[in-house]
Amino acid sequence: MNLAIDAGGTNLRAEIWSKDKFVDDAEAKSGEIGLCAWIEMLLAKYKDVKTIGISYAGQVENGKIVSSPNILVDEHELKKRIESKYSVLLQIENDLSCAALAEAIEFESQNICALYIGTGLGVGIVERGRLVRGFKNVAAELGHIPHQRAPFRCGCGRDNCLELYASGSGLAKWIEYKKLSCSVSLKELAEAQEYEIVEMFYDALLKAAGTTLTLFNPQVLVLGGGIIEANPHLEEFILKNIKNYALSNSLEGVKICKSRLKNAPLLGALLLKDLND
Repeated sequence: MNLAIDAGGTNLRAEIWSKDKFVDDAEAKSGEIGLCAWIEMLLAKYKDVKTIGISYAGQVENGKIVSSPNILVDEHELKKRIESKYSVLLQIENDLSCAALAEAIEFESQNICALYIGTGLGVGIVERGRLVRGFKNVAAELGHIPHQRAPFRCGCGRDNCLELYASGSGLAKWIEYKKLSCSVSLKELAEAQEYEIVEMFYDALLKAAGTTLTLFNPQVLVLGGGIIEANPHLEEFILKNIKNYALSNSLEGVKICKSRLKNAPLLGALLLKDLND
């Protein structure tokens, strides 16, 4: 049996599969139970699990959790701990890398970038069928490239991250800073005539998309995440304005579109068992 987990900033989601057959699912709150403890609870219930794939909303390296802004961490050496106690193989990757794996299959592309805007902002990259990870497995931390200074700090400790402008957490910080009563919604911000926040979001979003296209030159740029899902107009907005933010050669032949997958990070977690690189 295979256990696939999407460890997000709000929820922990799991699916149990036996070969290609769905068996069961489970869910918990990320801030209420440690990931390691939750995995052990699942292994106690599903004793035939042999592989575990984890999509993780944070930085990981060689099975170790390096940083985790929104998830309760009860064990940093996760792979070492679980594999030493149970007869299982555990693989854990950043959630956007997992999303990119799933999107590459969905779009039948060996060169694809998954740009997701939800609580945070990030990109996963598949180049010639292989994940792009970098030396310390922190390649393409797009949300943390310098943009412009804000009057508050990002979870990474800096005050100039792109994520402070184009993400759900960034919008929430602006709403708190300005003492607004609206929810984290572009529509509500516009209705409240907070056009500056909305325009800053649009500019940062285009910078994120243009930087991704220029740096990685994908065949497909797929857009996903809660902010994209809640604002269908963003796809057309990017298509209309991206030429001013990306190298023209990087736009030739590229397909830019919304994700068609319901939970790409979880689907990608399930694919980790077959990953050979």
